[in-house]
Amino acid sequence: MRPFPQSTTPGSQSQVVFRHPRISDGARIHRIAADSKVLDTNTPYAYVLWCHDFAETSIVADIDGATVGFVTGYLRPDEPGVVMVWQVAVDAAARGAGVAAGLLHSLLDAVAPAGAHTLQTTISPDNEASQRLFASVATDRGMTFSRASLFAASDFTLGDAACDHQPEDLYTLAP
Repeated sequence: MRPFPQSTTPGSQSQVVFRHPRISDGARIHRIAADSKVLDTNTPYAYVLWCHDFAETSIVADIDGATVGFVTGYLRPDEPGVVMVWQVAVDAAARGAGVAAGLLHSLLDAVAPAGAHTLQTTISPDNEASQRLFASVATDRGMTFSRASLFAASDFTLGDAACDHQPEDLYTLAP
């Protein structure tokens, strides 16, 4: 694995270290996802498995040796030049310090040698913070930023079962 850039968090001497996750990070990123109160939280097993199978397309952020954020992604099988971001989250204590943007920049840098040049993610219409995050990363990197409808709320409903999942729009950051 190649080293990632480090950055100092504003108002602190602490360094943010970006790196690929290890299996031992799975339980911690599960907790960060659950504590976010906005992500669809999967089982701890899913996060441990993700850290095993998709470590090269995922990044964690550490401050003072503690994992404070993560981004999970994968290269799209039908479009290997596209990294699809599944989830990104930062612990409440580390928010506002540029960690989320650093995670996305580190991910784009990590997948570039494999030929990935485009980032995609889905965001619900009410998640303005995520929309701003991805737009700012696109601006910082001189990339285009576009949105298209992808999943309707009804796509998340099985039969008559009620589902409160919002639609998900596809956002693309491209050169």
